[in-house]
Amino acid sequence: MLVDEDLAAWTAGLDELFARVAGRFLRAEPRLRARAYVRGLLAPLAGKNGWTLAEVAGDVTPDGMQRLLNRASWGADGVRDDVRAYAVEHLGDADGVLVVDETGFLKKGVKSAGVQRQYSGTAGRIENCQLGVFCAYTTVKGRTLIDRELYLPKSWTTDRVRCAAAAVPEDVKFATKQVLAQRMLGRALDAGVPARWVTADEAYGGDSKFRRWLEQRRIGYVVAVASSAPIVTVGGDSRADRLVADAPQQAWKRLSCGEGAKGPRLFDWAVATLPTLSEAGPGWRRWLLARRSLTHNAKGELEIAHYLCGAPIGTADTDLIRVAGARWSVEDCFQTAKTEVGLDQYQVRRYDAWYRHVTLAMLAHTYLAVTAAVSPKALAAASFHSHSVRSSVSWHT
Repeated sequence: MLVDEDLAAWTAGLDELFARVAGRFLRAEPRLRARAYVRGLLAPLAGKNGWTLAEVAGDVTPDGMQRLLNRASWGADGVRDDVRAYAVEHLGDADGVLVVDETGFLKKGVKSAGVQRQYSGTAGRIENCQLGVFCAYTTVKGRTLIDRELYLPKSWTTDRVRCAAAAVPEDVKFATKQVLAQRMLGRALDAGVPARWVTADEAYGGDSKFRRWLEQRRIGYVVAVASSAPIVTVGGDSRADRLVADAPQQAWKRLSCGEGAKGPRLFDWAVATLPTLSEAGPGWRRWLLARRSLTHNAKGELEIAHYLCGAPIGTADTDLIRVAGARWSVEDCFQTAKTEVGLDQYQVRRYDAWYRHVTLAMLAHTYLAVTAAVSPKALAAASFHSHSVRSSVSWHT
């Protein structure tokens, strides 16, 4: 009986979500096909490609699923906006964090839009792959992916014949990953997504234009930077690691930046106020945050990560530390989206087809995140834990 009730609730929730996106499909056939596609992505299949999704839908061939991705008339960006609104309605929180990061999609051949030999953090090496830049939203209630952009290297954008063959629109020009991240963050903020923070790894945090853009939008940020990152102080520029090396011992505090699979993620942290002007104007401040491991690495060293932070004056150190820890949520989203809803298991080459598959996978992933968040067990378990240098920076002691 309980199983029947759970199944009915699951189906009703999916029906509610598809009622939201129904208007993005001009005809009934692609709308029903998209629903079957998402149900297949949610099914416990070993592989989620055109053939297996078609089989779950009761189709003899994958032609219908391929037509949905390649030729049917429907608005993937509109579905993306509906998924974002659905996530905000169920997971939204004023202290939410927007996380930007990229993930790789390994591919064979040279015809898939954006594919080339490039570094993939997913593989940890240079591979023939596509790179997708994503925006995740994380709060005390849950986390999910709310936006996506396909990165097109210059080897693609300078070859319009190749772009045309992969259905890349003429008006799509080269954009760095940082610019793609800004576009997604801008859409989220313009749509009123409740968030006070942005966090990202050093590929984004190391870009001063990206940080200035965040300050112009007056959104708080905690972004990783390289140890060699130049830090502007009243005493002149200095490397991040050199400033941290001069931190007094009493500046270091052992705190958790959130819950991990094995309990609280404990590190030693130090925070210094930077006496620099901000693009955000009055009432804004910048900090240098350092995270030190508790155990030595293979070289016998304690590893130290560096972050640049910007937020309103009066922001607590524990808030900066909590946001730094929130960056791991996007990795969790990538893992669950790939293993549970087939984010990376597509078989398409076209630019628009990539967006369509990824958007439907995001819809399925967000449905799982919301379903988990609204269950009593998940709600009970939900938590979002936070629980003198050359006279140029002020260390917090």
